[in-house]
Amino acid sequence: MPARSAVVVGSGPNGLAAAIALARAGLDVVVHEAADRPGGGLRTEELTLPDFRHDVCSAIHPLGRASPWFRELELDVDWIESPAALAHPLDGEEAILLERGVDETAAGLGADSAAYRKLVGPLVAGWSALEPVVLGPYPPRPRSLVSLLRALGPGGAARAARDALGAAESVALRRLRTERGRALLAGNAAHSLLPLERRPSAGFGLMLLALGHTVGWPFPRGGAQSLADALVERLRAEGGELRLSSPVDELPRADLVLCDVAPRELLRLAGPRLPERYARALRGFRHGPGVHKLDWALAGPIPWRDERCTRAATVHLGGTLAEIAASEQAPWAGGVAERPFVLLAQQSLFDESRAPAGRHTAWAYCHVPNGSDLDVGEAVEAQIERFAPGFRGLVLGRSALGPAALEAHNRNLVGGDVNGGAMDLRQLAFRPLPRPVPYRTPLAGVYLCSASTPPGGGVHGMCGYAAARAALRDLGG
Repeated sequence: MPARSAVVVGSGPNGLAAAIALARAGLDVVVHEAADRPGGGLRTEELTLPDFRHDVCSAIHPLGRASPWFRELELDVDWIESPAALAHPLDGEEAILLERGVDETAAGLGADSAAYRKLVGPLVAGWSALEPVVLGPYPPRPRSLVSLLRALGPGGAARAARDALGAAESVALRRLRTERGRALLAGNAAHSLLPLERRPSAGFGLMLLALGHTVGWPFPRGGAQSLADALVERLRAEGGELRLSSPVDELPRADLVLCDVAPRELLRLAGPRLPERYARALRGFRHGPGVHKLDWALAGPIPWRDERCTRAATVHLGGTLAEIAASEQAPWAGGVAERPFVLLAQQSLFDESRAPAGRHTAWAYCHVPNGSDLDVGEAVEAQIERFAPGFRGLVLGRSALGPAALEAHNRNLVGGDVNGGAMDLRQLAFRPLPRPVPYRTPLAGVYLCSASTPPGGGVHGMCGYAAARAALRDLGG
């Protein structure tokens, strides 16, 4: 292919993934980033006190480890994996642990041991066939679907599809009998930001559980910024260029333009050039709840009532299925539960670069209505105190970032929505709207490559990679 030009707007993981794919294909690639540092949601900063390093947005990256494109690029990232992927404490009994082995995890679920193996075991055993269907590139090739059918068997594939496309609450009640088993599935399903009675929330929970057993829930040493820096390094090695503090206010001129932006940003960049029917569909794109995020500088490790929680970098604080379901329904009704479901990360237990010697960091968020200005810090800390009495006495510094602050940091986090748009059945596969090639816009050479395209939210770069493949095909490469 003769050298042609490509411009990528935005240096989030999808923008960088797309840029690398285009550069490797021989195009002259320039990435424009409005901020003074690359990465989008992959940023690490001293948000509380000097020498305390906090991830501004994303923190734990099972999809980063699982990404087929990141794996092919052999990025220079030192992945850290805690002994257990996840801890889920409960009142008055031992915490649930998501161990690397299915049997080890099942052993902690009591009467749900066999049910858990039957629910998750086939997905783990068939992950190599499941991965291209879940992560793409989109759309899945027919041979990928055939491989998945062979791996799971006709009956197993039908059962897995029924569970994955179902609502977490109904799957938990139908397939599991104990509060322990149901709480484990509910906490993982809550990552979808969907009410647990809405489909396909169960699919998110099952995928995260399977990832815990296949690749773990790791994080980069030094912070999420390390993954962004590794992507930038690879882009430059392929001959691509990154321009920081370089905002774009209209679509650039190039043979290919790939936009790692939310649909409403594409509307702003393209202006009246977009056909009205397509523009109207983009305006109808729906965003899910936002997040209210907190970071703490701590004088010591979190004093969990159950010391088993120190084996995991990620901790789910929400109690039972009923509590988590109430928490995840509240933002869709315009409120926040009295006891919100809290996702907490304690990377400094396993990564000494996060804090000064003897000190620690903690990262957490809960779900709030999109664009909410509610202060939920007290409720979040109360949930931590519930399972770790004395936590507040360790706080040396605190940072709070509500939806508005997160969006100001990254325009793609519309109203604090970290998934790039609601990921219900309607908007899961058909993002941002139903089209044979969802990345392609009506404008020749212009493509959308953000998390608002398949396969959706998460740090995996596969939206960008799939968009770049589509663009190269259209260009004749």
